Formats: sequence, structure tokens, C-alpha cells
Amino acid sequence: MAEEENVKVAVRVRPFNKRENGRNAKLIVKMQKNSTMITNPSDANETKTFTFDHSYWSFDGCKENKDGYFEPDPSHKHGKQFADQNKVFNDLGRGILDNAWAGFNTSLFAYGQTGSGKSWSVFGYGVNKGIVPILAEELFKEIDAKKDSGATFEVKFSMLEIYNENVRDLLDPNGAKKKGGLKVRQHPKRGFYADGLKEVFVSSYDDINARLEEGTVNRTVASTNMNATSSRAHTISGIRFVQRAKNDAGKEMEKKALLNLVDLAGSERVESTGAQGDRLKEGASINQSLSSLGNVISALAKLSEGHSARVPYRDSVLTKLLQNALGGNSKTIMIAAISPADINYDESVSTLRYADRAKQIKTKAIVNEDPTEKLIRELKEENDRLKHAMKSGDISTEALQDMAGKEVLSKSEIDALKKEWLAEMKANMKANEKEAEDHKKTTEEKVSEQKSQDSEKESALQKVLEEKKSKPHFFNLNFDPQLSGRLVHIIQKSETEIGNQKGKESDICMVGPGVHETHAILRQDKKHHRVWIKQAEKDCRVLVNGDAITDEVELFHNDRLVFGSTQLWVFQNPKEKDSDKKKYPPITYEYAQEEIAAKAGVKVDSAGGGDVALLQEDLIDVMPAVEEANSISEELDKRVKFEIILISPQMLGKMQGTKAEGFTDMKSTVPEVCVKMKNLENGTEFIWPKEKFLNRLYLMKEMYNNYEEEDDWDLPEEKDPFQEDVNTDVNIGTVQVFLQPIAYMVEMKEQLEITDIKGNKIGVMNLEVAPCNKKGKEYTETDDMFVDSPEELVGKEVHFWFKIVNCRGLPNKYTDVHCKYRVYLDEQDITTDKISLTSNPDFNHKKMFSFTPATRQLIDYLNTGSIMVQIVGKQFIRKSAVAQRKQLTTKEMLKGDRGAFSKTANLMNGFQMNGRVVDPQKQSIVVELLLMKKTQARLQQRCDNMKKMLEKAEDLGRHGVSTRVIKSFFNAHTDEQIRAAVKQLEEEEDDEGYRSASPLSQNQQSSVCNLL
Repeated sequence: MAEEENVKVAVRVRPFNKRENGRNAKLIVKMQKNSTMITNPSDANETKTFTFDHSYWSFDGCKENKDGYFEPDPSHKHGKQFADQNKVFNDLGRGILDNAWAGFNTSLFAYGQTGSGKSWSVFGYGVNKGIVPILAEELFKEIDAKKDSGATFEVKFSMLEIYNENVRDLLDPNGAKKKGGLKVRQHPKRGFYADGLKEVFVSSYDDINARLEEGTVNRTVASTNMNATSSRAHTISGIRFVQRAKNDAGKEMEKKALLNLVDLAGSERVESTGAQGDRLKEGASINQSLSSLGNVISALAKLSEGHSARVPYRDSVLTKLLQNALGGNSKTIMIAAISPADINYDESVSTLRYADRAKQIKTKAIVNEDPTEKLIRELKEENDRLKHAMKSGDISTEALQDMAGKEVLSKSEIDALKKEWLAEMKANMKANEKEAEDHKKTTEEKVSEQKSQDSEKESALQKVLEEKKSKPHFFNLNFDPQLSGRLVHIIQKSETEIGNQKGKESDICMVGPGVHETHAILRQDKKHHRVWIKQAEKDCRVLVNGDAITDEVELFHNDRLVFGSTQLWVFQNPKEKDSDKKKYPPITYEYAQEEIAAKAGVKVDSAGGGDVALLQEDLIDVMPAVEEANSISEELDKRVKFEIILISPQMLGKMQGTKAEGFTDMKSTVPEVCVKMKNLENGTEFIWPKEKFLNRLYLMKEMYNNYEEEDDWDLPEEKDPFQEDVNTDVNIGTVQVFLQPIAYMVEMKEQLEITDIKGNKIGVMNLEVAPCNKKGKEYTETDDMFVDSPEELVGKEVHFWFKIVNCRGLPNKYTDVHCKYRVYLDEQDITTDKISLTSNPDFNHKKMFSFTPATRQLIDYLNTGSIMVQIVGKQFIRKSAVAQRKQLTTKEMLKGDRGAFSKTANLMNGFQMNGRVVDPQKQSIVVELLLMKKTQARLQQRCDNMKKMLEKAEDLGRHGVSTRVIKSFFNAHTDEQIRAAVKQLEEEEDDEGYRSASPLSQNQQSSVCNLL
């Protein structure tokens, strides 16, 4: 009988990491019982509350015991609240184990941004074991306790990785070399499965641990050689548990349970602000699986609420393989890992929302128990049915539509689907035959076969582990700490050659951009236990402790080495370490990258505060990526160069809405790290935000991997990550036009500076802003519409002209130059005409804006806001320049520009590092001066008017003047208005009351001013 239940969801918050501490991060997460609260760092009054099955507080409240295990600290205020590894296992893992014994399939998901602590909960580190190691340990303990019960038990382990929609078998050392990876097929009963996935027998916790280690090593080989990024890969570890025992009737029964342990890719990569608007955003299929998983969870949540919805399992490899876990025969648990820091607020909220949707899903798990003979009979019957279906070619239109995920199919699509269906049938038959054969073997026979296959592999591994203790060697560094130290190269010979896999085979093979056929030579003095390294050729890039070498240098224990642009290794010399008794710090990937950055001029420290730390961190991320992109460009002869540029927050604000370049909705209070892409052949340049560049880099890596595998690697121009459409509009410069003159009804005619993305002046723009009446007639001085305060315009009609006359002195490498801007609440750009092939375009653009009546919001905008005018155009390619460079290779063109790293030191100058302000508000000063002049003139005129009034009153022998007359003089701005005020004064009768000195009479005559 099926058991329907909701997906169980737990959330766990970890402590601050080094990065968050360095940026002075603030805690924004609280937990009470099962509730998780998160506060928006931008608005302390906005707190979101989510309720889950479990909310685990692991931020603080613990202490490390003598074994290194982190346990609750009773003396800490959060000691009782602290959730250690054992608590998480008892709440979640224990249920998974019970389900396995009962014959239920179970799935455990770990979800969250990279570095949020997913792996800590699932796998753990050292003595702080996570759910999977404890579960495996407990499973074999219980099997040992029941070994005399007459039942037999089989445990099989599998491990796969999904990267870029390819499935790789992590227990197959050659899995990474299989083009396209494993095929995902659909079985009528089992659902989707990875065809050919290796399942190995394991008979102890140590066996599973060894297999996890093996899978991780194979992941590392793929990550290092294929240049892939582990944070973008999903890992699924499978434990298949089979129990066989005779029932009361003496019939052998078989109970099966599949445990899927899913470590999902970093969730922050699903939407990257900087990559929006990029035509190749989805090209790499990197994001497809997580996006599809989100769609599947949303659809299943709707079904659970009683709504109708199509569940798009077929949209990605991940959702196919997890169909049972999410909506079928499985009990499912999700652990959502979040950061406690304010700097990760958006990612943490996104994770919590994802988990909140997941808890609404219902699954129906059934006990997988049947008589063994029935299972064998059903496999035979299933194969007979498949043979008949293949012979007749009988497949319904509905089945083809289901395979395609759509209803309307063309003839060619139907033919392709039938071909795919035939392949599925053959694969299913093969899988059924293998399962039937397995049923004929005893458990002992299967285990014996497995051990004979593994013995050679185990002896080779033991040999490397022994040699590591005494011989000099390299071990790898990886962005993912789990993958660091997994690859080891022992230096065996007196002279060892390092090179790539092309040409003759090297002693140590390293694959990656910038690694030559013969890249470096190691020389070893075995007698004195010393090792030296030198370049094989002058242009081979080898860094030792962040410095590029040009001559042979000696290597010392713990030295950090870079080969090409991506191969990062640590040299170890056990004999040296033992002889000098020095203390050596642990070397991490971050340590090595910070060292390289420091040598390039980017000092990493927290003295500059959180903003500076953020900028340094971004630079350290992007610097090796730029070097890598340039290496790939050189090797593939793509004729493109990349370099880092910094854009100040002021300039970033001016680029809002530059959709073609991906700068929409970017917000920053510090300089933003961007990348300039320059086509070395035609001279065109494009500025990419960091995320757009990193997104493109994944496509470049994919292209490079295909090149390495000697596949058809090149792509058409529209899909090439090294290309940007030359017809793309680029931002030439911007002008900020402050509208304050209109708030005072003053005309402004100015020549304003045009600044480029770096804040440099590249030309001037002549423009006018002029108030007018509703018919468009501009006000003149004689109309005297000046107001003392913008408040006076609230509720009145406001009309004005905005005119862009021309630009002067623009760079002469653009065509189709035009301006675009938005006023107030506009959602669409207003554009000028396009002018081509001139540095001095005359736009003569004018547009009238009317607001009836003017609201307070509008007046505030006019008084304090501005119009950002963007000058955009297409880059003009000069054929003569292209012809000159046609004969040169990318390598030759890059030779004079290899300083992507060395130039980085200069990037820091002029920004927050030395306190200099980029792009001062020069335009606003121009406006303020204009208004000050106008205000001064108005005040002077009023003083003159008052003087005239006093002189005239004395001439008339007046002792006082009414406030009505004073107002007339005070507000008179034209000769006509002055004459009218004088006439008013002459006609007014003198009143004896003016002469009264009595306080009472003065109060009663409050509308009169006495002339003293």
C-alpha cells in the first residue's frame, strides 16, 4: 500500500566563513523551534519568516572536544539550540535508514548557494561525519547484527555527476573521456535511469568510504583536465539495498530500497544579474538542470494544492533522474543550507523560498517487496513484450508526444523519435537481461567478482600513498576544498618532463589552456633530496609562489606552482620537511590565489573595510579567469583579448538600462569589476559585467574541451562566446543633466562634459532645458516665471522643452551615433536621430514635456533628480586596419599585451584605495551656479524696489505704507510692474493711524508698516 506524505524540509545555518568575517558581515538569520527568520539588511523592519519540519541553528553555541568533534556548549547562550552532526542524523538520517529496512525508496537533497554548508550536512569532514557516512556505518552495523537470521543482504553503490547536461560515471576512471557521457533512458517500470552506470558491491562502511573517495578523485581529474567548475555540477550517490529472506510459506521474498543522495549545484548560479541580456546566457546548459528542477517543484506544488499542471520532468537530465524522488515512489527529504550573512541575503532568501515550495510536494512511496521467482518471471515477460514491440515497430502517437514533451510533431521529428525509441527498447532489454543474470548468482559470487576487479586498482593506490610519505611530489589545488589534494604526481626520475597530452607522452601530463606539449622540466638530486624546475621553452608560463620564472629555480616544501593558466599545484618534499622541523601552514586554493594577486599588486587585508575587501575578492576571482580566457583565445586563435577594468559606482549608475551590455539593474557602492573584450583584428571593444564574462568563460571552456578532444569544436559566429555582434549598440559616453532649473522655472543653456565608462572626458554636449507654456512658447525674462521655491509649482501646470543640440569631439570610431534618455516615470527610451561617421554629430533634437497638474513627487524629481543621456552607437570597423592584422596569429597580437596580471596593480589607483572620488558632480555645480546667479539677481532687484518705494514715500510725505503696496513693490520684476506699484502708492491716502505710537493701535493696524 502506498504511503502519501509531504516532502520533509530542513534548513541549516552555518557560522560565518573567512570571507564573511573579512567583510565585517552582520548576522541576519534567527531561528526559533521550527521557524527561520531572515531580516533584509536594507530595511530592518522587513523580516521574512519561514516554517519547516526542522530549523537547525549551527551558527554558534558549540565547542570542539578533544577528538575534534563540534558538540553543543552548555555554557553558551545558544548551547541548547546548537544542532550538531548527530542531531541532524537522528532527525533525518535515522528515518532514511528505517525506510531502507522497510523497503521504501528514499531521496535526500542538499540545496543552497556554493559555500553555504551543503557538503557539511551531507558528507561532513573528519570526525564530524555527515548524514551519508553515519548512515552507511549504521547500515552495516545492523546488517552484521542480523547476519545469523538466515536472510542475505546486498548493498551496491553508484556515483554520478551531471555537468552541462552530461552524465558522468564517477566510478569509471574513463568516464570523463566518454563523449556525451551516459545516455539517460526510460524503463517502463523503473522510470528514468543512466544506461551503463556502474554499480559496485560494498560490504562495509570502509568500502563505501573508499568508493566515495574514488568518485571524488575521478571528479577531480575531470574538473582539472576538462577545466570544469565543480560548483556547477550535481552529484548523485546511490545506495541500492536488497534483502532476501524466506517468508512464513517458505517462499523467497526480495525487498529492495534505493537511497538517492543528491548534492545539487550552487543555487546562486541560476540567475546572475550581470549575465542578463547576454545572447549566450543559456548556451552552456549549465543552468538548465537547476532551472528545470525549480519548474518541476512549482508544478508539483500546484498539483498538491489541487490545481492542474504539466510536470516538465523531461526538460533536463537532473529532473529525469529524480522523477521518482520528487513525484513518484520515494520518501523525500531536502536540506536547505543558508549563509547567516547580510552580504548573501538575496541568495539565502531565494533558497528559503525554494525550500518553502518543496515542502508542499506530496510523494507516494510503496514497499518494494516481491517473491524472487516473480521478479525473474516478470523480467522475462517484459523482454518478450519489448521484442514484439521492436519487431512490429508499434509505438503510439501519444507515446511519441510524451517523449518530445509537445503535441505537434513534424515527420522528421517523428522519425528521429522512433529511432530513439528503438534504442531505448534495446537498452531496456539489455538491462533486464543483466538483472535476470544477477538473480541467478549468489551474493558471495557477486562480491568475489567485485573483489577480483578491484585488487589491482587498490594495490596501485596503496603504492602511491606509501611513496607520498618519502618521495617529492605534487598535489592539486581546487576551488572546491573537497577536490583539493586528490591528485598526486610522484617525482620518480632524475629528470621529469611535464607537458600536455599532445605529441609524445610526458612523464606528468597536465591538460589545460596555456600548457605546451613540453611545458617544464624537473631535475632531481636524489642523494640530497633536492628538486629544481625550469621552463621547457621561453613562452611557457610557470609561476612559483606567484612569480613567473625565467631561469631554473629550486623548489622547496609547500611551494605553490601554476602551469599554463589553470593548473594549480603544491610541491611537497617529505625529506626536507622532516629535516628542518619547520612548521608549515596548510596551503589552500584561496591562499595560492591571494598570493598571485598580491604579486600583481592586489594586497588582501581587511584594513580597508568591507567594501575594499569585496573589491579585492572580486579581483582575485576575475584575475585568473581573464588569464585563462586569454590562454584559450591564444590556443584557439580567436583573435580576442580580455583585460580587467574597474567602473566607479557613479559611472555604473549612469549605465543603468544598457541592456545590450548587461548592466541593467546593477547596484553598487564600490567600484565594479568588469572585463573589456577587445577584438585584436578589427579593434572593436565591448565592456562585460563580471557575471557575463564568467558565463561566457564556461562556454569558452566547453569549446576548448571539444578542441582538446579533437571534436568539431568551432562554432558559428552567433554562438561563439568570443564574439560580440558588431552591430550591438555600445555605450560611448553619458551626460547627467540636472533638472533643478525647471523646478525654479529657469532656462538653462549649457555645454556639458561627456564622460566614458572610466569617467574620462571624451567630448561635450550642447543642450538646453527651457520652461514654456502649454502651447510650447518658451518663457522669456520679461515673462518672469521664476519662483522662489519649487513648492510653489505643486498643483500647477508645468511644461518644458528638452533639447539636445549637438555633440562635439567624440571619438571617431563610431557610426549610427544617437542619444537616448528617459524622463521621470518613462518606461521607454526617447531617442534622437542616428548620425554616422562624424565626431561632431548635430542632433537638433527637441521634445516637450507637460505635467498637468504637477504633483509633489514630480517637483521633488525636478528639484533633486536628473536625466541621464546616453550617447550610443555602433563601432566602425576600418578595413585597412583589419587587412594589416589578417596575417598575424592571436599569439603574435597578444605578445605585447600579456600584462593582464601586471596591469592589475594600476587598477587600484584612483578608487577607494587612496580615497580619491571618481567622477565628481561637476554638472550639478554648473546648475547650482546658474540658480545662485538667478537668485542673487532676484534679491538685488527686490532691494532696489524697496529703495524706490522708500524714496517715493518720503517724497509724498508718507508716514506709513500698507503691506498691500509693499507686496506690489516686492514682487515687481518688470518696469511695468514697478510703475503700477508706484501708482498704487500715490493713490493710497495717508492715515493718522500710521503715526500712532500706541502698542494697541499698532496691533490693531497690523497691516501697516510705519516709516521711522
